[in-house]
Amino acid sequence: MRARLTYTMSMIEQGAVGEDKERGETALQRVDRNWLEILQELRVLQTGIQILTGFLLTLPFQSRFTELDSFQIAVYLVLVVLSALITALLLGTVILHRTFFRLRIKEALVRHAHRILRTTMVLVALVLVGTTGLVFDIVLSRTAGTVSAIGLSMTILALWVAVPQVLKRRSMKEVSPGEGPDTH
Repeated sequence: MRARLTYTMSMIEQGAVGEDKERGETALQRVDRNWLEILQELRVLQTGIQILTGFLLTLPFQSRFTELDSFQIAVYLVLVVLSALITALLLGTVILHRTFFRLRIKEALVRHAHRILRTTMVLVALVLVGTTGLVFDIVLSRTAGTVSAIGLSMTILALWVAVPQVLKRRSMKEVSPGEGPDTH
């Protein structure tokens, strides 16, 4: 309990917890808003991963599946496991919510769900890259699969890491000195 109080006091000092005068919300309202934003992100991820998992699960029932070599089968199985792991992580946020329900520790829920989401995004990137590489490998060649996987990796790194960091730096320069970021 003392550690939680120390953590909360530290967060208040950093401006992460407490009233947000610009938005006119209390610390609890901010945590509620952050949780709702995480839920929206989870909904988007859930839909996308359900479609991708469904695609992966139908592959063995296609007639050409028997033509895959051992490398392609290994990649396929890794993708299925990653896809199942992503589903488990997404459902883990629901389990967290149920576990934390009515304990008045939503701030901890938001913090842990944020970490789960970040981990999930890394795994989603791996599944996207792997699936694209596998499809190009099967349809065209191993070289095409490798090139497409590398190309998509670079695109994801640019769109998911580099561009957000550049935009974040630009935006933070525009924030006036007394203001702070809305920490999730």
